[in-house]
Amino acid sequence: MKKGIYILPNMLTLVGMFFGFLSIIATMRGNYVHAAWAIVIANIFDGLDGFVARATGASSRFGVELDSLADLIAFGAAPSILVYRWTLQDFGRLGWAFSFFFLACGALRLARFNVQTAPGQSKAFTGMPIPAAATIMASVVIFHYQFHDYPPEKSLLVLILTAICSYLMVSTLRFHGLKELNLRSRKPLWFLLGFILIMLVIVIHPPVALFVFAMAYLFVGIIENIFLMFRKKRKADEDNKGL
Repeated sequence: MKKGIYILPNMLTLVGMFFGFLSIIATMRGNYVHAAWAIVIANIFDGLDGFVARATGASSRFGVELDSLADLIAFGAAPSILVYRWTLQDFGRLGWAFSFFFLACGALRLARFNVQTAPGQSKAFTGMPIPAAATIMASVVIFHYQFHDYPPEKSLLVLILTAICSYLMVSTLRFHGLKELNLRSRKPLWFLLGFILIMLVIVIHPPVALFVFAMAYLFVGIIENIFLMFRKKRKADEDNKGL
């Protein structure tokens, strides 16, 4: 601290935290769509602060700790309060228990990430990243209001989805992130065309596109891990037969 801190990445981190705080305020006022979009915007700034820190060599232990605190507010507290006030409160004690479970799993996920991060480690995440889990929950809220003007009453699907995302955060399953993309290296032309296509889909209908991409990330991640488990089991059986 006596040597100073890196301003730009930490400012971006604080902006993400600010949108997480705005999400909580919007939830308290019953503006659930605004609260959900605030979480999505916080996710954008969460990605920017990491990108800027790596690109400018401005990474520091202070920045890592601040980022974790900001993530716990924007992607732990904000979505757990949002889903509770939106529909889980209708379940009574079960609703707030599942909401807290999401928050607790998010905190454990962040703590594990901080102690496991090391140079040379795989860029894939162990467990679903907390920003991804929060965005999945926010996308459900945004998508719901494309067809309804009122919150769902005692939604069992949201309760189950909250439990699934909570478990995936603390699981040892492998999930991918944008940091695996090396943008400094040459890419084939279809990579740029795919990016343009994704941008067009988002511009045409942002709420539906966000929901589709969030659900795709969830289910593709689960399917990939099931495939990896079967492949690992088959390899172990082949090794046992060889012995």
